[in-house]
Amino acid sequence: MKWELLARNPADAVEPPQPVHQEMQVLDETETATLLGEIENSRLYVPVLLAITTGLRRGEILGLRWSDVDLIKGSVMVVSSLEQTVEGLNLKSPKTHRSRRAVALPPLAVDALRTHRAEQAAERLAIGSNYNDNGLVCPAPGGSPWRPDVFSASFTKAIRRMDIRQVRFHDLRHSHATHLLRAGVHPKVVSERLGHSSVGITLDTYSHVLPGMQQDAVKLIDAALVAAIRRDKAVK
Repeated sequence: MKWELLARNPADAVEPPQPVHQEMQVLDETETATLLGEIENSRLYVPVLLAITTGLRRGEILGLRWSDVDLIKGSVMVVSSLEQTVEGLNLKSPKTHRSRRAVALPPLAVDALRTHRAEQAAERLAIGSNYNDNGLVCPAPGGSPWRPDVFSASFTKAIRRMDIRQVRFHDLRHSHATHLLRAGVHPKVVSERLGHSSVGITLDTYSHVLPGMQQDAVKLIDAALVAAIRRDKAVK
C-alpha cells in the first residue's frame, strides 16, 4: 500500500476474532484461608501462597529461582517465566519491562519460603545425584521444572475437593489484586506488583472493585471535612 502497488488493502476484508471473555472469579479472605489450610502439607502450598500474596503469574512462579529470592529483605525479583511450547519447556524473559519487577513479600510468605528451602534441601539430600537441581523454588518432584499444564491439573484436582468457590490458579492473582484494592492500597502500587504495563490496565481489569472504594473514599473525606468544620466552629 505504501509503495502504491495495491489499489486496496486485502486485510480490510478480514474479520478479526473476538476475544473470549472469561468471567473473573476471586476468593475472599475466608475462602483464601480455607484453601491454604487444606493444602498446607502439600507441594501446592508454596506456589499457591506466592500467587495469593504476590500476584505472580503461574509461569513466573514456576520459573522463579532461589537466586531471585531475597529472604533478608523479603522480596523476589521476577526475571523469567516458565513457558510450555511444542518444543518443550523454556524459561523466557518477561514480556514487558514492567513485568520484570521486584515484589515485596509479606512475613507469612518469607517464613513459608524458609521452611520450604529447608525441606527442599532434605529432598535433594535424600535423592542424591539423581536430583535434577535447576535452582527452582517450585520444581516438580526430583527438581525438574513443573510443567504448567500438570501443575494446573493438580491445583484443579485439589480445589475440587474443597467447599469454596471453584477458581482457576490464575484467579489467585486476581484475588491478590482485589484484596489489596479493597484494603485501600493505591492502584499504582497494585499495578506495579502485578507487572501491568500501565495503571490503566489495572483500573480496567478491576473496575468492579472501584464502586465500593469510592464509597469508602466519600466516607473518609466527609469525616475529615466534618471534623475540620467542628474545629473551626469551636475556635470561633
